[in-house]
Amino acid sequence: MAGWTPVRPSPEAAATPWWNNTVFYQVYVRSFADANGDGVGDLDGIRARLGYLELLGVDALWLTPFFRSPMADHGYDVADPRDVDPLFGDLAAFDRLVADAHARGIKVTVDLVPNHSSDQHEWFQAALRAGPGSPERERYVFREGRGADGSQPPNNWPSIFGGPAWTRVADGQWYLHLFAPEQPDLNWANPEVVEDLDTTLRFWLDRDVDGFRIDVAHGMAKPAGLPDVAEGFVDGSGVLHDNANDPRFDNDEVHEIHRRIRKVLDEYQDRMAVGEIWVKGDERFAAYVRPDELHLGFNFRLVETDFDAASVRSAIEHSVAAVRTVGALPTWTLSNHDVVRHTTRYGGGELGRARARAMALVELALPGVVYLYNGEELGLPNVDLPDWALQDPVWERSGHTERGRDGCRVPMPWEGSGPVFGFTSGESTWLPMPQDWAPLTVEAQLEDPGSMLSLYRQAIELRRTHPGFAGQDVEWYGAPEGCFAFRRGSGGLICALNTSPVAVPLPPGEVILSSAELTSDGQLPPNTAAWLG
Repeated sequence: MAGWTPVRPSPEAAATPWWNNTVFYQVYVRSFADANGDGVGDLDGIRARLGYLELLGVDALWLTPFFRSPMADHGYDVADPRDVDPLFGDLAAFDRLVADAHARGIKVTVDLVPNHSSDQHEWFQAALRAGPGSPERERYVFREGRGADGSQPPNNWPSIFGGPAWTRVADGQWYLHLFAPEQPDLNWANPEVVEDLDTTLRFWLDRDVDGFRIDVAHGMAKPAGLPDVAEGFVDGSGVLHDNANDPRFDNDEVHEIHRRIRKVLDEYQDRMAVGEIWVKGDERFAAYVRPDELHLGFNFRLVETDFDAASVRSAIEHSVAAVRTVGALPTWTLSNHDVVRHTTRYGGGELGRARARAMALVELALPGVVYLYNGEELGLPNVDLPDWALQDPVWERSGHTERGRDGCRVPMPWEGSGPVFGFTSGESTWLPMPQDWAPLTVEAQLEDPGSMLSLYRQAIELRRTHPGFAGQDVEWYGAPEGCFAFRRGSGGLICALNTSPVAVPLPPGEVILSSAELTSDGQLPPNTAAWLG
């Protein structure tokens, strides 16, 4: 078996602000905890579970949209970005949550949805009433249709959720919606749109939020003339999707929007923004996290990578290289509310759980910022929901050919032996919970030292306290086939991963944590990671 040989490290990164090494925890608000018994998670439910989040050891929260919304896309269709939807509580509940989180040393960040609004937003309703050529319509992307009678859409753009990206209104014009028809795209060439986002940013910053996650941060800016997508265009998203052939996204004008956001954030102390960025190429990604733009950006390479050492290493190397050129921090995540949970992606069942445990150690060993998605610390799988339960607009827009994202959004199981597993005091949850989740509840895992939850708690604590995590670089070692090892900084912690089918010797060092028991002769088993100090 080949040995492990060190590779020359690159220079250390510069010192960074509070979000360096931070472990964020994404709360999908609908699915975290329900305080009022209606089966839908809410702000008071999150507040009641802050003790759990403190015990888990996370440093900051990202709350998905809780703003006023008709819920056509579960809150990402915002009717009023400066108020709380009654489904989730009110502004007083939000203020209590922020105050209590801060008292526990937990930062709070919230979602921003600047690419589009709800079709029930007062602006869009005014645009429908005002008619073609009006200032009200200039806040959105309205166009005349093609063809002699204007009956064809203005261009051939598809919607991300399926079907065309245009809907025709009663007076004959068409409006653009890159997502659902209930989510009309805003016109970012309009000064009113820009100024309104400034107002929204300051509204929440004045309520002591610590930062924002920018939804569709590679969107917003539309190219002049709205050219057709090329013939043979394959719709998709992701870091392998070539936005150079997709005029809907990653237009250069978007960077001025992010500079504007940054200027507002810089008016306040220690506030940050992270962007949802699906772009191809390290150079294109780096542009979003330049010193005068976003502080952080989700690079989803790990999300799109199979459980294979060479592929995972490549994803890490690309992610580190992309931000190093502009002096930013890498941002890591394995799951979120839009993708299949990684326990399922890695094969499901015991195999998927073993691989998910291993990848948790890989992710938490890396320098930069980590985002966990609620429930991953419990090893929750994606749920194959019955057709009747599906609510994601993707299900309807695709003509029931794409099941959508509901399977990764099933509520958190807290305690007990059957649904509703302590999520609500009511009799049902907004998405049904599997009958067999009793072993996965927080209650069941909390006192089990071998549980996924216990592994996450140990790893997060070590990440915070162990001196081996001080370095900001990644030094790669030579490794056996199907394996890798890297050192965190110069002389820091070593993380080894084995994705091969056989056990392998460990690199030198004392094992401080492993995702599974080592073999009797001290080797690293398949589907296992270990930390050595």
